[in-house]
Amino acid sequence: MVEIGQVNKLKVLRHVEFGVFLDGGSDGEILLPLRYMPDQCEPGDTVEVFICFDSEDRLIATTEMPFAKVGDFTHLKIKAIERVGAFLDWGLPKDLFLPYSEQTRELKVGQYVVVYIYLDKSDRISASMRLDRFVDKEPGKYTEGEAVDLFIASKTDLGFKALINGKHWGILYANEVFEPLYHGQKIKGFIKKLRPDGKIDLSLQQTGHKGAEDIGPKIIEALKNHGGFMPLTDKTDPEEIYKLFGVSKKKYKIALGGLYKKRLIAIEDKGIRLLTGSK
Repeated sequence: MVEIGQVNKLKVLRHVEFGVFLDGGSDGEILLPLRYMPDQCEPGDTVEVFICFDSEDRLIATTEMPFAKVGDFTHLKIKAIERVGAFLDWGLPKDLFLPYSEQTRELKVGQYVVVYIYLDKSDRISASMRLDRFVDKEPGKYTEGEAVDLFIASKTDLGFKALINGKHWGILYANEVFEPLYHGQKIKGFIKKLRPDGKIDLSLQQTGHKGAEDIGPKIIEALKNHGGFMPLTDKTDPEEIYKLFGVSKKKYKIALGGLYKKRLIAIEDKGIRLLTGSK
């Protein structure tokens, strides 16, 4: 039995004029069309293929890979809208179906939507915008400060709603984000806080003193490039700090305090100064 909407390794059974048939187990023989066949493809060989459906809803194999597979959250462009639903470009000749019942707002051709790819009751590959149905309801086993993979799903009044490792929801607060974020973006982040109610706060930088040591050399290098002095004070805009060093103002101040204790810099009323002999 093959896994529909996934990459499978299947054995070549026999050649036909229009391709080869692969061993699909209990699903029977599955055609790998001639245009998708590898250069070396003989009976007994094993090939890696993606299993989906053709225009007549028959199982078919392809060596082309879609932008995402069943079980993935992804960001796809709307190619067409019909009465029964929308059709999304997912990188294969047959577009991905987004049923009308799985839409959460009015859609237009050319827009991008965040969806989850799943198998419906008939094992047809479909997409859904109702993401909450597919997020893991069991609490995640995370630790504060842990590095995680984030998928930006939507913008809220608080900031950005993101999927953590493709399983749980978390929030990036707007006042702690100093770089452009967009729907469907995949980015590295960190667990900032695990709340008693199960909600998870996220950060794009490690919290506390973790990683602050990595910022120190950047500050020293920047000072050297600016003649040993930079007009950075407590009133400097956090976005300016982020542009210079790629971190929040809080993380910058932690690193600055470390450099000050090591007597590598002086903190003056109008800025910071590199002390003589600092490496």
